Amino acid sequence: MRQDMYTVASNPIITQGANNQLNVLFAGESQTKPLHRLGPKVYDFYLMHIVLEGKGTFVCNDKTHTLHAGHTFLIEPEQLISYESDSDDPWRYRWVAFNGAHAAELIAAAGFSHEQQVVFSADRRRAGILFRQIYETFRRSGAAADLKAAGYMHLLLAEYKALLHALSGSSLRTAQAENDHLLQQVVHYLSTQYAHPVSIEHMAESLGYNRAYLSRLFKQRTGVSPVTFLLKLRIDKARHMLRERPELTIEQIAASVGLQDALYFSKQFRRLHGQSPTAYRDAMRSLRE
Repeated sequence: MRQDMYTVASNPIITQGANNQLNVLFAGESQTKPLHRLGPKVYDFYLMHIVLEGKGTFVCNDKTHTLHAGHTFLIEPEQLISYESDSDDPWRYRWVAFNGAHAAELIAAAGFSHEQQVVFSADRRRAGILFRQIYETFRRSGAAADLKAAGYMHLLLAEYKALLHALSGSSLRTAQAENDHLLQQVVHYLSTQYAHPVSIEHMAESLGYNRAYLSRLFKQRTGVSPVTFLLKLRIDKARHMLRERPELTIEQIAASVGLQDALYFSKQFRRLHGQSPTAYRDAMRSLRE
């Protein structure tokens, strides 16, 4: 028979509570007694549990969930809930409490909702470790305990985002939806990496696709190749800098948009806009005078 156990550690850093983007309050672990019950009650923070062993029930939104090892249940602030361990196989679980201005947004991004507060993962080890890491961070204390705990909390929510994304039926998406998603990935990649030496080969590899397939799909959907899209993106960024950053030289602007050869930059700028970067800057300056 399992022995009863309860341990908890609180955030040692005094913060501004819910005004923080994400504030982890405390974390702990418990091996409950048979029929150990909490509630009906409400909390003024988020409280997330992961069941490591045993069984129990969780009641929320007038619905009773029978849970066992591998289940996670999330309690929202001001929500009337109750939960109780099994009479024969009482559960052992870990928990973490948190709030913050971005807590609701992060929870939603992870895939939880008012209707989706219980999830099951056959591999509870990874999430369980992160729950434990938050507890250990608070137990050891330290000047950066709050930031470390928030970092682990982000990783924990990322685990559930990946899990819930898989459970949502994303693997059954249509080819059209898959292509739309891939197109968004390519645009995002190029839009964030344009200032660096971008390799279409490396991009395709990082996204897990063949370069030829990726380029063909991108051109079919946008009318231009990834290389052309990237060049136009860089030139558009350069036009903005030519207007807004008069203290920068043409060479500095070219380098800032990922084009180390200023002559090549000027040539492509003229080809796309019919004038040199210097002439464009002068024209924009005259419009302001």
